[in-house]
Amino acid sequence: MQDNRKTGIGGKVLLALTMFFFYLPILYIIVFSFNGSRSLTHLEGFSLRWYEKMFADSNMMEAVVYTIVIAVLATVISTIAGTLAAIGMSRSKKILRNLVDQVNNLPILNPEIVTAIGLLMFFSALGVKKGFVTLLLAHIMFCIPYVILSVMPKLRSLDPNLADAAMDLGATPFQALTKVIVPQIQPGIISGALVAFTMSFDDFIISYFVTGNGVQNISILVYTMSKRVNPSINALSTLVIVLITVALTVVNVIPVIREKQGKSGAALGKRGIAVCMAVVVAITGVGIAMLRKGGGASPQDAIAKYGSDTLKLYIPGEYMSEELIPNFEKEYGVKVIVELFDSNEMMYTKLQAGDSYDVVVPSDYMIQRMLADDALQELDKDLIPNLDNLTPEVKNLPYDPDNTYSVPYFWGSVGIIYNHNNVDPAEVEEQGFDILRNPKYKGHIYMYDSERDAFMVALKALGYSMNTSDADEIQAAYEWLLDMNNTMNPTYVTDEVIDGMANGNKDIAIVYSGDATYVQSENEDMSYWMPKEGTNLWYDAMVVPKNAQNPLLAQEFINYTLTYEAALGNSEYVGYSSPNEEVMLELSGEEGMYGAYEAYIPRSGYEKDEVFQDNPVLKKKIAELWIKVKASKG
Repeated sequence: MQDNRKTGIGGKVLLALTMFFFYLPILYIIVFSFNGSRSLTHLEGFSLRWYEKMFADSNMMEAVVYTIVIAVLATVISTIAGTLAAIGMSRSKKILRNLVDQVNNLPILNPEIVTAIGLLMFFSALGVKKGFVTLLLAHIMFCIPYVILSVMPKLRSLDPNLADAAMDLGATPFQALTKVIVPQIQPGIISGALVAFTMSFDDFIISYFVTGNGVQNISILVYTMSKRVNPSINALSTLVIVLITVALTVVNVIPVIREKQGKSGAALGKRGIAVCMAVVVAITGVGIAMLRKGGGASPQDAIAKYGSDTLKLYIPGEYMSEELIPNFEKEYGVKVIVELFDSNEMMYTKLQAGDSYDVVVPSDYMIQRMLADDALQELDKDLIPNLDNLTPEVKNLPYDPDNTYSVPYFWGSVGIIYNHNNVDPAEVEEQGFDILRNPKYKGHIYMYDSERDAFMVALKALGYSMNTSDADEIQAAYEWLLDMNNTMNPTYVTDEVIDGMANGNKDIAIVYSGDATYVQSENEDMSYWMPKEGTNLWYDAMVVPKNAQNPLLAQEFINYTLTYEAALGNSEYVGYSSPNEEVMLELSGEEGMYGAYEAYIPRSGYEKDEVFQDNPVLKKKIAELWIKVKASKG
């Protein structure tokens, strides 16, 4: 008996620890949604600033609306279709039932990325314009199997003669279905609907590939914030948690009240459901109003001048000021549809599938690949007079020497940021990237979790070109990274490096220069260094794809981003170097916002610095070796 009690106590402790493990991240998000600072790991007092920012962010609010509307519609439609399909299967012959059951299981067992690419190609082949309808159809498609899976067990437990008995007693087939069958399988239907809603609300992979025209859900919004995570996401997550908690409470409490209070409880339940539906309708109404809002003061003038009043922009997340798009819309009387991507490769995949955008902002090596594919339009420089505002450092770049096809948007470098109180600056300057293998700093290093950047560091540390195709040099870089893993115990991160170094969690990190600028602005103990052996100079630029529908408006937008006001707002907000010479010099001057931070202006004219090239041989080889590098760290 005593052993059983001990086991019971142990089980309770294990359960408590498990629940703590599950709910601690949620509690963490809620607490930091009220953080007074931008930090994601360091509390600095209570504030509602991120809730204010969330409600003021039209993109974020639109994502919430689309998520709820799509999830509700997909749940209702898939629940009805799935329930009817399950009932039909239960009345079919065994061979047909088993066949349909196997087909139904395919979308569940199939990897989501395969389904996503398949739907992307399917819609592209049909020439369907991707947006709200394609997103809704995709969600209905992958929700139906879960409904069928939930309803079928309930149907199997029913007497197969139940419907026939009801009709023998005078019920019509429809009455037999709605009055007899459906009430008996109601728990399965509700279960299926809840699973469908959860799957739709949470989906990212399929949604990302089948949507377009600015239609995005919360998952896409969060995932594509690749440059720098916006703390208002914590506020958005908290809001979602509250809504889900309220919904689950209503779903679970109403049946209990109805059972205890009879008719009055039933009336209360109906009122509760009515209130929930009213909230959904209200959110939908607000959403429709938001989605129909005007883009500019005079769209007729824009149509007369450019042939369209709508511009489609495809850009990395968190990569422009909050005023850039509203100011452009207001000044030119247009509507800008903004879509975000988290990597050049994902962007390239969507363009290859036939998606059309007017302005895209890829990186240097990807522009080279797109030029090789003949996927870009030549720019009419007469329409972009603000090209004269470009600083000389971003002209005559190797991938597009005369800016024939591209106009720089941001530029920067990859370097070392370090705590000069804990790391000797002389050692950093002498050792360069080899500081990452100095045993004195074991366990105090952030390494950027990117195969391209990691191999760049290793190749440069060894004195090789980061664009090499030499197998021996690539192998040497691989061994350099293995040695670093085995001796230094580095922590591999991506955007977490920003917050980690700002809070002084490590002493040394590989970072992009714009992120280093932000870290230095938050922590005066940090310094930035570009190694003598050279590093990566990178350029992100605006291009107009061959299939752009509004090239005139696209070039007007490009010209606008090069104006002093637009470029200043962008660079102040993001922290990367502006291509506008006046803005760059002002921000880096003694009185400028970034004047005290050496990371803001990258080194230029240094012969050992390089720009990444589209090198298929190197890309394939390092992709294979990178798996081994990460495995050795694991």
